[in-house]
Amino acid sequence: MKASAKKTPKKTTPTRVDAEIFGEAQAAGAIHSRSAAQQIDLWVRIGKELESSPAISQRDIQRVLAGDGSYDELSEREQAVVRAAWEEAVEERIASLDYEERFTAEGRAWTDVDAEGSPIRRVPGQPAS
Repeated sequence: MKASAKKTPKKTTPTRVDAEIFGEAQAAGAIHSRSAAQQIDLWVRIGKELESSPAISQRDIQRVLAGDGSYDELSEREQAVVRAAWEEAVEERIASLDYEERFTAEGRAWTDVDAEGSPIRRVPGQPAS
């Protein structure tokens, strides 16, 4: 009779994940019979391997991200890493923008859209028209 190997449970740590990424992980995970957490774990491991791969030059990637290198000269894998970094940077920048607050502070009017997509003019201190 074989001695059964006891599987030690993984230690996990709770973390916050962007809602959009979590939704994408749920969708991708469902296709592969994984939970969202399992899918995110897989994506993290893939990213970790990409970053540590000898086939990927972190120096070249950093040069492109700094604007000192050519994206077109990178390998497909390196380009994937750069695109992921660009996407993250763009999302962070968009999240940091608050034009309503900025225009209100500057006393500037702006055009917005209502819930139905119709244009409305906003003037600080006045109701929307």
